[in-house]
Amino acid sequence: MKKKTIFISIFFLILMSNFVFGQGDISKENLEKIKKSYSKNDPYIKAVTNAVCKNSIKKLSKNHFSVGKYDHNFKYKVNVKGITNQESSGRCWMFTSMNTLRPKVIEKYNLSEFEFSTNYLYFYDQLEKSNLFLQGIIDNKDKDLDDKMVNWLLKSPIGDGGVWNLFTNLVKKYGIVPKSAMPETYTSENTSGMQKIIKKKLRESALTLRRMKSAKKEDLEMKKLEILGDIYKILAINLGEPPTEFSWNYKDKTGKISELKNYTPESFFKEVVNFNENDYVLLMDDPSREYYKLYEIEYDRNVYEGQNWIYINLPVKEIKEFAKKSIIDNEAMYFSCDVGKQLDSKEGLLSLDNYDYESLFGVKFEMDKKDRIITFQSGSSHGMALVGVDTDKNGKITKWLLENSWGSNSGHNGYLTMTDEWFDQYMFRVVLLKKFINEKTLKILKQKAIKLPPWDPMFSFDK
Repeated sequence: MKKKTIFISIFFLILMSNFVFGQGDISKENLEKIKKSYSKNDPYIKAVTNAVCKNSIKKLSKNHFSVGKYDHNFKYKVNVKGITNQESSGRCWMFTSMNTLRPKVIEKYNLSEFEFSTNYLYFYDQLEKSNLFLQGIIDNKDKDLDDKMVNWLLKSPIGDGGVWNLFTNLVKKYGIVPKSAMPETYTSENTSGMQKIIKKKLRESALTLRRMKSAKKEDLEMKKLEILGDIYKILAINLGEPPTEFSWNYKDKTGKISELKNYTPESFFKEVVNFNENDYVLLMDDPSREYYKLYEIEYDRNVYEGQNWIYINLPVKEIKEFAKKSIIDNEAMYFSCDVGKQLDSKEGLLSLDNYDYESLFGVKFEMDKKDRIITFQSGSSHGMALVGVDTDKNGKITKWLLENSWGSNSGHNGYLTMTDEWFDQYMFRVVLLKKFINEKTLKILKQKAIKLPPWDPMFSFDK
């Protein structure tokens, strides 16, 4: 008995010793080593601690030596007019898509200003995303709740973010209308409240559909339509019901008023806008994946029968040359990036030199673009229209111009100037007309797309 008791005691002491002093924990000795990195007797440490404790990090890290380094003048600029405002919503992708087409309408009818109705397409975006979610639940109803796809669906049943192909999916199916035909509402400009209500209903409905395991296909479809009826009602109460017919006329720059004409959303799209989505190519710079390959992102769409995000992965240097050609030819582009990184919103400048966190804290930050992607530190977060490029006397690109959708009081009169170096590090997506792309790149579209899962670190919607 004594030997057994001694053995248990020794085992317990060893176990406790590993618990208190084992590898992986912060022991007292390790804590003392860690604390040596901060010396409160160091005059610099004293000064910076006092400053940071009473001021914002961003304000204190503002790099004085980069102030005034860049102006907002551009040698080449698309003929754009007016700044839109998405307000408190994640509809940047929709505004951006429309802002690439808006200059064409303004030029076509010699207008001083023009806006499409974002509210109109937002209504159908939310309805279609609800259907996509519910059908996804039906298609995966025999899988366990902890299955990765089911889990992903339930975590993100709906959102107001998106990308270019979501816009083209909508206009192909529902057409488009001017802002006057379906103006903004409080909810369309402040989407979070309605989003919470719809998510709650969709998650509840997902459980209802999953519990209908033995139901016939037609019974599941009937139940889904019943649920979508509730979603439609929520949307209509918040956004208004989309018009099926409307009247529109315009006043041109000379003051001449056009004849009042009747349209459907489809006929307005065909007569006033009329672009072919097949004329465009979607490019990305994702150094975490092989270049010169075609990729498709599963569930990166809003319409169930619509097109996923399919893109060519190209080095940023090549993308920039194509984009430059587009701007010189007066064609705006859909562009998305990690806008929050090194953004001086007051100056309207995106530059790697804006904020010097390393000098403020005496700590190095050394990840490159690939490292930031695979660790979720960086990814596409916001869409804007790429409308300008500037070059030096030797033709080398120095900076770019972005038309934002945060209102004219944001940035530099509603625009953001982006340095070429910032473009390299934080640009992710751009949509160009195929006529600006070389044959070598266009041949990549003939490849069979490599399909990627929707939960990949690279693929969040632009907001």
